[in-house]
Amino acid sequence: MSRIMSDSPPPYLQVRDLVIRFDTEDGVVRAVNGLSFAVERGRTLGIVGESGSGKSVTGLAILGLHSPKRISITGEILIDGRDIVGLDDEEIRQLRGRDVAMIFQDPLSALHPLYKVGRQIAEAYRVHHQSAGRAEARRQAIDMLGRVGIPEPARRVDDYPHEFSGGMRQRAMIAMALVNDPDLLIADEPTTALDVTVQAQVLDLLADLQREFNSAIILITHDLGVVSQVANDILVMYGGRAVEHGSVEQVLRRPQHPYTWGLLASVPSLYGDTGAALVPIQGNPPSLIDLPAGCAFHPRCRYAEHNGDRSRTEVPKLVPAKEPGHLVACHLPESDRKRRYEQDIASAGVTQ
Repeated sequence: MSRIMSDSPPPYLQVRDLVIRFDTEDGVVRAVNGLSFAVERGRTLGIVGESGSGKSVTGLAILGLHSPKRISITGEILIDGRDIVGLDDEEIRQLRGRDVAMIFQDPLSALHPLYKVGRQIAEAYRVHHQSAGRAEARRQAIDMLGRVGIPEPARRVDDYPHEFSGGMRQRAMIAMALVNDPDLLIADEPTTALDVTVQAQVLDLLADLQREFNSAIILITHDLGVVSQVANDILVMYGGRAVEHGSVEQVLRRPQHPYTWGLLASVPSLYGDTGAALVPIQGNPPSLIDLPAGCAFHPRCRYAEHNGDRSRTEVPKLVPAKEPGHLVACHLPESDRKRRYEQDIASAGVTQ
């Protein structure tokens, strides 16, 4: 965030001190707790973390898909300078699809099974182009299917979702998301259900379309390998908070938070020996109904005892690390981080 020069235009998306709460029978879920970040046009932010860290809830809030009757949202979500928190349903609908759009994890569930793919894309177009006739909307649908790599789009436009392969359904979802040229695209686990070859094709497609449209992209995923391929920046979330934020190079090469160390050690090495042993993070993610006091990660952190017991009593703030633009929320003294991280990767057999 601090990498943006003062004379540059503001980022297209700015999230400031976002707090999301919703009631359940078991208690209040503190889904997001004071989250702040920004995304510029033409850049991709990868949001990573385990299930329940608040990633998808944040994406849905940016899209305005949470019901204000059931869910409490405070803070600011500025889209091109306009705060969308508190807007009424009609104002949100005008933004959704035109200014910001979403690619969902499971296109078979997101696409209506009883309507042809082309009709669904055309309807998405007509929502924001009400003067457009059916023929024009159909042409737009065919054009978008062709641009996302669907073969014979003029024929496949009349197919139903079940007649598409998994990779083609995901491409159709991307076509629907991009048919109105949105400036911000949120992709929630867009490659989880795809095989490796199709996954690479979808990621390449997103990169190509970003260059064409100069859109800002938020990629929500648990897959650090995917993030390393396509993202410019990474936001690591845990317990509804940001624990680390920086460029891909900073976070993956020189991580500063013990949770990030654990994520990197629990997947095949991105930069070193692919045959190295994997080291899972001990314990389970916290309940968002009953978050631990202090640092939410401290019950699973091997270094909680090295900071004067602050981890158990004080929530760490997201503050600059040694490098410009690299932020971390950790009570572990900065002088200790590099040494302890090197010990961790050495014990795991990882070569940087």
